[in-house]
Amino acid sequence: MHIEDRGLISDSRLRPAGQRASAFVGLARTRQGTLFCTFQNGPKKHAPTSTVRICRSRDGGRSWQELPFLLPTTFAGIPGSLGCGEIVEVSPGRLLLIATWMDRRDPDRPLFDPVSSGILHCRQLAAWSEDEGETWGPWRELPTPGLGGCTGTGPILQWPDGTLAYPLESYKTWDDPRVVHHAARVMVSRDRGLTFSEPLLLAQHPEHRLYYWDQRLCVGAHPGEWIGLFWTHDLAAQRDLTVHRASGSITAAGFRTDTVTATSLPGQIAAPLLLADGPLLAFVVDREHPGQLTLWRSPDHGQTWADKLVVYVHDERATLSQGREHIDFGQYWDDMNKWSFGHPALRDLGDGRVLLAHYAGPPDEMSVHWIRVDVRN
Repeated sequence: MHIEDRGLISDSRLRPAGQRASAFVGLARTRQGTLFCTFQNGPKKHAPTSTVRICRSRDGGRSWQELPFLLPTTFAGIPGSLGCGEIVEVSPGRLLLIATWMDRRDPDRPLFDPVSSGILHCRQLAAWSEDEGETWGPWRELPTPGLGGCTGTGPILQWPDGTLAYPLESYKTWDDPRVVHHAARVMVSRDRGLTFSEPLLLAQHPEHRLYYWDQRLCVGAHPGEWIGLFWTHDLAAQRDLTVHRASGSITAAGFRTDTVTATSLPGQIAAPLLLADGPLLAFVVDREHPGQLTLWRSPDHGQTWADKLVVYVHDERATLSQGREHIDFGQYWDDMNKWSFGHPALRDLGDGRVLLAHYAGPPDEMSVHWIRVDVRN
């Protein structure tokens, strides 16, 4: 594997004041090869005024145009902000966008409540575009009954029969006094996004000792199959473990998840992609000093990892309080809001090359980057 080229999707240095912090990147590719990049944008990560912006490329990711349409951040009359957003082409020319919306009626509330260990009230919102993202219809909520703290976790999966799966995680809401445990979940649509199921449990530690954070899923080798990678945190040991892996299927016969197991991959968020000729790729962020983004390749669907390519090394300038060991859970959430690189995304370009995207930069000037990698050798 080797890097062919790299550049910027959105350059923070060229953005106006109040728009110089970009994060939480998503990538999508249509049947015709058009690429879309979504990212949160505002004066800082998870600002009360943050929104999702969309850039489009029609030349394989070499150049990008930011689309002028402004997604509304007020929903049901309530002021809010937008976190991550993901796009999928549900039928030729018809795009679906799902984004996580956060209640900002109290703009002074931070994302994480150190008292309850809950996060801001969230909703999952969907909108459609018929003109390659130039305009979008009104938001519609995807209900998550009985669950709090729900946020999207990576790309929307799509199988040849049109079935969609939207991955998300549930935790607890800001002022919820109950004991609530984290879980990785998925919402399924069998009508090309018109309706979605209630969130189905995909991964949760039976003793709640481990948190399977920020799952990233990709389509597997056969219809309905998926492969997932998880940033895994050990609450008792107060440390991150290696990336964990699971696989399963979503078919008309039912929903199946295999046992979550450890891999040898160091790091946190790990985005998988199964190539047509068999290898599984993983684009992984590792915050050990120095911070790195690495592309890994597995010959056996993630059982072992043979090759790696470091594509980015980061000089973290944010003031962080937590190291690799003895992590204070509340302070770790505070650090997450300060990290100034990460959120890996990747898409197959269909010619032995893949496109990677991530955010990085000084804490007050984080840009969105792209990297094109030849994975044929």
